Amino acid sequence: MRLIFVGPPGAGKGTQCARLTSRLDIPHISTGDMFRAAVKRGTPMGVLAKKAMDAGELVGDDIVIGMVRERLGEEDVQRGFLLDGFPRTIPQAEALEQLLAELSLKLDAVILLEVPDDLIVERIVGRRSDPETGRIYHLKFDPPPPEIADRLKHRSDDTEDAVRSRLKAYHDQTAPLIPFYEQRDALRRVDGVGSMDEVTARLVDALS
Repeated sequence: MRLIFVGPPGAGKGTQCARLTSRLDIPHISTGDMFRAAVKRGTPMGVLAKKAMDAGELVGDDIVIGMVRERLGEEDVQRGFLLDGFPRTIPQAEALEQLLAELSLKLDAVILLEVPDDLIVERIVGRRSDPETGRIYHLKFDPPPPEIADRLKHRSDDTEDAVRSRLKAYHDQTAPLIPFYEQRDALRRVDGVGSMDEVTARLVDALS
């Protein structure tokens, strides 16, 4: 099964992608992981990406598409894949469509995990990390033990202003993918509010 996963930051995409890929036995391909792997292996696109990042520049769509092409040519994606974090814009979606056609691959579905903005803000702003164990807590949904509260860290980009800015970028740049894939009858909307198990069950239903 070949899937794309989209949704706002903090919607739980990473958690649900991990659960889905385990159930479906297909690799979870995130742009971040893909970038790090390509740079580490020194692939042609990895070299170009590293050069751009070292110069403090944004990695261009042509390099990102090249990395996706490299990744989709690897053995473990022959059974299928779950793309997370790509495409982010209409031009990237159009380039991916062309790439899949060139590779004779057909996209099965685009999963949209829907969570209201105010809940996204509450989820992200309330996160705290334990620098000793790496565990992430939430002040409301998963409170830390009182004895470790003083050592927990709050990420600088987890403030309400920063989250609202990221949400604006999502709505401006990525949300236009929703009608793009609706027109292709590929979009599957899934309610991302609820427990992890509840959301996973909805995802499985949407794909069945």
